Amino acid sequence: MNRKENFLEIRAGGMKVAKLFGGAARWPGLTRLFRTTAFKLAFAYLVIIGLGFTLVLDRVGERVRELIDVQMRQTVAADLKGLADQYAEGGLSQLAAVVDRRSRTPGASIYLVVSPTGVTLAGNVLELPPGVLDQKEAVETTYERAGVPNVQRRAMAKVFELPGHFKLLIGHDLEDRERLSHILGSALFTSLLWLLTIGGLGGLFVARRLLNRVDAMSAKAATLLEEDLSGRLPLSGADDELDRLARNLNAMLDRIKGLMEGIRQVSDNIAHDLRTPLTRLRNHAEHALQLDQGEAACRAALEQVIDEADGLIRIFNALLMIARAESQSSGESLADLDAAELVHDMAELYEPAADESGVELQVRATPPLPVRGQRELIGQALANLIDNALKYGAPDLPGVKAIIEISATGDDLGVEIAVADRGPGIPEDQRSRVLERFVRLESSRSRPGSGLGLSLAAAVARLHGGHLRLEDFAPGLRVVLTFPRDRENGPPKSAAS
Repeated sequence: MNRKENFLEIRAGGMKVAKLFGGAARWPGLTRLFRTTAFKLAFAYLVIIGLGFTLVLDRVGERVRELIDVQMRQTVAADLKGLADQYAEGGLSQLAAVVDRRSRTPGASIYLVVSPTGVTLAGNVLELPPGVLDQKEAVETTYERAGVPNVQRRAMAKVFELPGHFKLLIGHDLEDRERLSHILGSALFTSLLWLLTIGGLGGLFVARRLLNRVDAMSAKAATLLEEDLSGRLPLSGADDELDRLARNLNAMLDRIKGLMEGIRQVSDNIAHDLRTPLTRLRNHAEHALQLDQGEAACRAALEQVIDEADGLIRIFNALLMIARAESQSSGESLADLDAAELVHDMAELYEPAADESGVELQVRATPPLPVRGQRELIGQALANLIDNALKYGAPDLPGVKAIIEISATGDDLGVEIAVADRGPGIPEDQRSRVLERFVRLESSRSRPGSGLGLSLAAAVARLHGGHLRLEDFAPGLRVVLTFPRDRENGPPKSAAS
């Protein structure tokens, strides 16, 4: 196959591909497909495979040509041996007769016997380029075959000089080798054409499928931006990289939705639950302005105002601490601490208040219980739990002594800090609700408090990779804080609620 035929075949193949695709203008979005990463990767792999295929086939063709050349040389050598035997047996006349007989036999072999003056004595070679008969080694040359004049052919030939300066040329026509090269070239270009066609179609199919999934995710994301955050990105079920990306984005949306709901809930709670203390604060201040009973009465009214203001400050401090814990802004200040030592320190701090209230504190914590966390926040969470137990942990039965048990235990997975009391406890259906901000049960509304203690403790546990759970102490309530030893592994399995 010459270069012009190769070009025409590639051009025809390209026209077929163009008709198959219908042109870029006939396929909406084809330009977008070409710009996708999937199509670019497919095209890059196609080019690499095409180059590899071309190199392999070219090497195969080269090896085939070498094999054919070796076979031709062997054929020429065999003819030479046979003709040498004929020459040795009958001289030049017998050699010429044998060459003439072989020349009339159809085949790829060529023969020529010439005199010292260049006159052809026998053979099927009509014409040779000048100087060929003077070559001592095998050469590739053009020639005209007897019976087919004016047609240039190629052959591998070798010239042997006979006694008396006669010359014998033995060769082999290269038509078979050229035909094989033509077949290999045609197979190469045809295979490349099919490779480009199938690879291009496969790349477009993969790119279009990927683009459809990305478009679906983009459309859903646009819907989420315009509407609420209740929708989620679709999953194909293939569990591929796009599904994993969508799953992570959905988890992020869940987290964002939870934070937004928390913000709305806090705003509503602040608007409702802080109205009463602010109203009391204003009433006390107005009452102080209206008093004319002397300095002592005014001082008492101002002390009430200060108490109400301190209560509001404590509420806002608790809200800020919860926000700080939930935003994980204090994660960089984590340090190694001993949970048992912390439990003993907090029990010692609250022992005077417990004695004043007639409550017995029982501590069970054997050091060391190492855990990584922020001592200030864990201590504040534990203080909230002990304070709640002192407020609401008095037993309902008369004559039963109030006892608060503070314990810390640990294993290879993590550490648990628990505060248990013998009070009325919390109904099981209300335990998840009391962990929300400003939530207070009806039985505790008459007692001081803001409803933020358990929320803060739960936020601190989440900050440290653990969680808070409420258990029935029969009677009473047991609140457990879990902290994993390794935060990357999450909470310990034994602490699962």
